[in-house]
Amino acid sequence: MEKLFKLKENGTTVRTEIIAGLTTFMTMAYIIALNPNLLTNFDVGSPLWHGVFMATCVASAIGMFVMAFLANKPFAMAPGMGLNSFFAVVVTNIVSLTGMTYLQSFQAALCIILIEGIIFIILSVLNIREKIVEAIPLGVRLGIAPAIGLMLMNIGFGSNAGVGGGQFYAMRDFFGALTPSVAKANMGENYSTMVLTVVTMFIGLFVIVVLAHKNVKGSVLIGMLAASVIYWIGEALFLHTNPFADLATASFLPPVSDMAKTTLFKFNFAGLAQIGWFTVITLIITFCIIDMFDTIGTLVGTASRAGMLDKEGKMPQMKEALLADAVGTVAGSVTGTSTVTTFVESASGVEAGGRTGLTALTTGILFLACMFISPIAAVIPAAATSSALIYVGVLMLAGLKNVDFGDMNQVVPVAVMLIAMPISGSIGHGIGLGLIIYTVMKVFTGKAKEVSVLTYVISALFLIKFFLVA
Repeated sequence: MEKLFKLKENGTTVRTEIIAGLTTFMTMAYIIALNPNLLTNFDVGSPLWHGVFMATCVASAIGMFVMAFLANKPFAMAPGMGLNSFFAVVVTNIVSLTGMTYLQSFQAALCIILIEGIIFIILSVLNIREKIVEAIPLGVRLGIAPAIGLMLMNIGFGSNAGVGGGQFYAMRDFFGALTPSVAKANMGENYSTMVLTVVTMFIGLFVIVVLAHKNVKGSVLIGMLAASVIYWIGEALFLHTNPFADLATASFLPPVSDMAKTTLFKFNFAGLAQIGWFTVITLIITFCIIDMFDTIGTLVGTASRAGMLDKEGKMPQMKEALLADAVGTVAGSVTGTSTVTTFVESASGVEAGGRTGLTALTTGILFLACMFISPIAAVIPAAATSSALIYVGVLMLAGLKNVDFGDMNQVVPVAVMLIAMPISGSIGHGIGLGLIIYTVMKVFTGKAKEVSVLTYVISALFLIKFFLVA
């Protein structure tokens, strides 16, 4: 262990690293159930759901193993929140555009993730990835995470909540249902389910917030479990259903065959061609931009808190860490999930003392062990995962504190993205509008030279997409 991870040099021990890895796992284990729910539109128990479940465990573990042995850093990886929601929206749009089935569209979208991962491997090896980030305007960079956060909150309050749908529908329908006689007449049998779903969601969110405030490790996971128990009790008492009815006959063996049938090396390039190559290129650029900001921001921010930055503010082995992230994305596309990226929850393991790749290795092993619990993960209600989505969304909104509200070149693009992403359901559209508005403002205020060439190019691509491409 000492030779592999240089524990003494980094001021840590095997015990500390293993505890840190377990801590990180507890804070991000929610993704194991949440990711297949999001990517399959809650088609729980279906072959595709099982395939994505397996892919989430395997691809995350692969990324963390590369992080452990190549970069020797304590950072954990999994399919990124926000990116998986965007992927699900892309798949749904492909279904509408081409008429293909959801599975065929899913396999076409995996091609985009594969291309993104390969691009990132090349960019990481050539040290270009950091330079690209520096070329994107600060206002747009600062607005992406909060806007995605608001979009996640919309998903949590909306379609993810389990019944109905629409923009923040739970807030609308639940508070509109405070007159039960009217609500029951309008919603019929769905009324009881809606009330149970929303009450469960808010209780789960409350538990997560309180535990997080008290610095309890695994607050998100504990909150989801608490919400699940409440929902299961409600199902039995008020809906007269047994959420565990299928567990008696369920297999706890890893659903490898389902992954092999649905997602493992199932790239639908023929289906991808039906979307249109301009749209494909735009999507690849969008995924790349979001992932770059997410990964580099997480790596630098977490490393700074752990004292891993050098005198120049740079993180040693940044190139290797970025390469591990890129390999994780390729592994995700091969196994069947959206972009694998470095998780901000890695900070919890760092706070627990994790300083080397042994922390990442521990978390990766725990992810692999979760392959044996798919039937249990499948009974976790959507209301419980909604609590996690809303909480993560709130955390991402905190990025607004970095926006200079006295600078209109920052405020206006950010404000537009905050509105555009949840309403359109598209992260790409939100970023595109933000870039276009930033560029236009700079040009018409006599500051055109302050805009990078890359920003002009991407803004032009989005303009063509919005107004010239059907």
